[in-house]
Amino acid sequence: MSNPSSDASPQRGALASAMAAREGAGPVEWSIREGLTPYVQAVAAMEARADSIARGEAPECVWLMEHPALYTAGTSARPDDLKDARFPVHATGRGGQFTYHGPGQRVAYVMLDLKRRQPDVRAFVCALEDWIIATLAGFNVRGERREDRVGVWVRRPEKGAGAEDKIAAIGIRVRRWVTFHGVSLNVEPDLSHFSGIVPCGISERRYGVTSLVDLGLPVTMAEADSVLRGAFEQVFGPTRPAG
Repeated sequence: MSNPSSDASPQRGALASAMAAREGAGPVEWSIREGLTPYVQAVAAMEARADSIARGEAPECVWLMEHPALYTAGTSARPDDLKDARFPVHATGRGGQFTYHGPGQRVAYVMLDLKRRQPDVRAFVCALEDWIIATLAGFNVRGERREDRVGVWVRRPEKGAGAEDKIAAIGIRVRRWVTFHGVSLNVEPDLSHFSGIVPCGISERRYGVTSLVDLGLPVTMAEADSVLRGAFEQVFGPTRPAG
């Protein structure tokens, strides 16, 4: 499904071939939350749901939402990478470094039981990349993975030799083989808000951030959600509306 470039990792790119749930596991609940959801509230609900999934008391689920403008610090975050704390900063248990969330960015919290799929964290990260790459392909955008940079990237030759922009970030946590946290796709966020941090610890000037709208695509959040769902089902299997 993905179309990695020659400097991508063929090893990691081949990992996600078995992320569909085993037969009889049931579809994944798919829920879209309207408005801006406070980050602390979202994390508390997500952790509670992940625990319920681990106990076998709730189905797997994906929650799509937007947050008010904020920065999150992953478990590898370096204090010097917070350049301007203009928005609230939340320490979080996901992997990775500093990232930004805010209006116009679709955050997808992914709570899957890897025991029902493939108990391999690297394969799961690869599958998340495949999901975003397939979503971007739905808008005729070529997203690519990089061996040394988690997330999904878009080449920007018009910005100079070797220039690439990150369009989606990935940060996860796994507890009792249930995943939580997930991915964020830049649909139409204010890209200037990323300047308060070194996004994901990547400071080279040739690497920046972009969004679908920044790439010249007037995509609405509803359109992004529809394509995200179809691409998710290609990688992880069927979904059903929550409720």
